[in-house]
Amino acid sequence: MNFFAFILKSAFFDFSRNKGRTFLTSLGILIGVLSVVLLTAFGLGLRAYIEKQFENLGSNLVRVVPGQVLSGGGFSNASSAFMSIKFEEDDVRNLERIRELKMTVPVYSRTVTATSLNEKKSATLYASSEGIFIALNLENEYGKFFTASDVEKRSKVVVIGPKLADNLFLSRRKAIGESIKIEGQKYTVIGVVKSIGGGFGGPDFDTFVYMPYRTAYTINTDKTFMAIILQAKTEEDIPTIKRKVEQILLKSYEKEDFSIIEQEELLSAINSIFSIINTVLVAIAAISLLVGGIGIMNIMYVTVTERIREIGIRRALGARRSDILWQFLTQSVILSLIGGAAGLLLSAIIVLFISRYFPAYIDLQSVILALGVSSGIGIIFGVFPAKKAADLSPIEAIRYE
Repeated sequence: MNFFAFILKSAFFDFSRNKGRTFLTSLGILIGVLSVVLLTAFGLGLRAYIEKQFENLGSNLVRVVPGQVLSGGGFSNASSAFMSIKFEEDDVRNLERIRELKMTVPVYSRTVTATSLNEKKSATLYASSEGIFIALNLENEYGKFFTASDVEKRSKVVVIGPKLADNLFLSRRKAIGESIKIEGQKYTVIGVVKSIGGGFGGPDFDTFVYMPYRTAYTINTDKTFMAIILQAKTEEDIPTIKRKVEQILLKSYEKEDFSIIEQEELLSAINSIFSIINTVLVAIAAISLLVGGIGIMNIMYVTVTERIREIGIRRALGARRSDILWQFLTQSVILSLIGGAAGLLLSAIIVLFISRYFPAYIDLQSVILALGVSSGIGIIFGVFPAKKAADLSPIEAIRYE
């Protein structure tokens, strides 16, 4: 115990004599730990954000989309999927006959420019039936939603997202009853939905324009749909629904022409992609930890060179090789831990600030990883200079100038 107390006291005394060197040496580890922990926190936050978005959607949903979208638990190379088949109203009517379905909701979507009297903004058109508001669990903030009657009559009405309402009309309440122009056609705003967020690399749902799908036939001239959203009466009905949907669609299409996707499958595929991306980013950030470790090794070599005479005197007075090895190895590990702890603390402060705007967070695994890796780097990169110091001959060390 006295030996380790002496080593620690010696290490901190040496650090106090060379404060600038100590700071610069630990800085490399600090930056490396900061990069790794922040990227991990952002990855965890993005995953939590996506899961929350899916939780906000309606329950028991199944999506029917063109092409083979999922493969092996992840997304397949589906670049041509939406260039293949397109669903028609007949497909929707055929699927509506499935008894286990609560509702069948066709969807046509594209990016459009929405224009008010004084403003012009990019928006996402979401042409569908009245069931889209239930399927996506949307709530009304002002005005009302369009109805089945509006769909049948091709009423020129729309419901818009809150951000789009703010951008075009400066007020969500004032947007009700106003007109917007899309693709040269005028439509009356009858409702504004409550914010459900979006962005961060995904669709910004608050800029959506919801329109009766038959009204959108002036824009969607092919009268086709990019997807059909199905809502099961119960979760237990989903396997039966998937089987019946496949049987119905195979009468008109080939099996590889479409995919039937549960919400959990889609979420799992998205999470697998983000896991891979996050792993790659963390691996890249870990390079800075390697650089920091090399910095520690270089500084420890310099320290050994500066203290050769001291090492010789200690060896002459009875210090063993293991004592010298532990002395310099301990200094290397402490330097790494100082940098790691500082990087972790700075990461926590940054994440605390960012969490107001984005759900990033640091988990226990990140803390253990940060401190474990930083101490490991101290050991790995500290062994070489520490061994050099321990292997010095006492006589040669004393005579060194």
